[in-house]
Amino acid sequence: MEIRPYGDTLHDGAVQMSFTLPVPMSPEAKEAAKQLVHRMGFQSVSVVHMADAGEGFSFMVVYAKTDAMVDFSTISVPQVSAVQLSFYGVNAYIRREIGRKVVVLGACTGTDAHTVGLDAIMNMKGYAGEYGLERYPEMVAHNLGSQVPNETLISRAIELGADALLVSQVVTQKDVHIPNLTELVELVEAEGLRDRLVLICGGPRLSHELAIELGYDAGFGSGTLPPHVASFIVQEMVRRGIK
Repeated sequence: MEIRPYGDTLHDGAVQMSFTLPVPMSPEAKEAAKQLVHRMGFQSVSVVHMADAGEGFSFMVVYAKTDAMVDFSTISVPQVSAVQLSFYGVNAYIRREIGRKVVVLGACTGTDAHTVGLDAIMNMKGYAGEYGLERYPEMVAHNLGSQVPNETLISRAIELGADALLVSQVVTQKDVHIPNLTELVELVEAEGLRDRLVLICGGPRLSHELAIELGYDAGFGSGTLPPHVASFIVQEMVRRGIK
């Protein structure tokens, strides 16, 4: 089944895009935006909004159309494989299949100081009506906060006997999250801990596919809730025989 974007009419190819140009707001800047979008291969280009984005910069909102289509039936995206359990289901599963409390450490590593996503998963109050991992009676959750060096996270994991590490990465300018996440995996392997740890990363620009490529067991993006993460952790532990 071939599909393309649409705005008013199915398959009309209409799109909306926004970007900043390094020139002051002016009729010339507006024309530059229009020509750029034309050169991207779009037709029926219209700059519908232009605003001052600071000295020497302008912000553009553009409508355009494309003839490009994709065959939706051929698309396959790697996804986290775990049966979705509830808060109560996760705790019952731990008691039945693992028989002890599961220790989870979470941190925003490297220079990342944005803890909103991590807190949504870890903090007792949770997010969107779901309790965070700190509330799970069969889990011992430690939220280490922001700007945690990878070495510190590993040291704490050894000290606390962690079963799983959750790494949140929101600050991703110039793909800084990729070397940071890669370094953590390398350090875990150097310490001989990889077989006994479930490694999970998450953030708005992270996918399960990317996480697997970087050496993690799973990756979670925007909209993830605490039971999604908890369900995967406990089932992965059982699958790998982490007791």
